[in-house]
Amino acid sequence: MELISAQEAGLPEDPSGRSYGISLGPAIIVLNPSPAAGFIRSPFQLKIRFQSYGGAEIGVDSILLTYKKVPAIDLTQRVRPFITSEQISIDNVEAPAGQHRIQVDLKDSRGHNASTQFIIKIRD
Repeated sequence: MELISAQEAGLPEDPSGRSYGISLGPAIIVLNPSPAAGFIRSPFQLKIRFQSYGGAEIGVDSILLTYKKVPAIDLTQRVRPFITSEQISIDNVEAPAGQHRIQVDLKDSRGHNASTQFIIKIRD
C-alpha cells in the first residue's frame, strides 16, 4: 500500500510546529515504526494504537491522518480499511526515501480531542 507518493514527498514542508497541551482525552501511541528507530527501509509496518479513558470510546470516523506538507495531504481514505477504534495496523506500507511528518487526530465519545505528530524516516 503506497502511503506517500514521490510527488507528494516533493512538496514543501508544513512550517507549523507541534502544539502541546494538557488533555483528558485519548492517547495516540505510535508503535511502529518506533520513534527511536531512526531510518528504516520501505516497505514497513505502520501501527498506531489508540487508548481512551473513563469508559469513552474512540470515534472511528473522527480519526484523521494528515501528511504535513503545503498543501496538507489527507491520507485518511488510503488507510480507512485498516482503522479500528483501537488502532491503525498496516503491513507493507510504502513511502519514498526521506523524512515524512504525519499528524494523527481523533476524538472520543465524550468530545475529547487528541493529536500527535510523528516522523517516518525512510532510507534509500
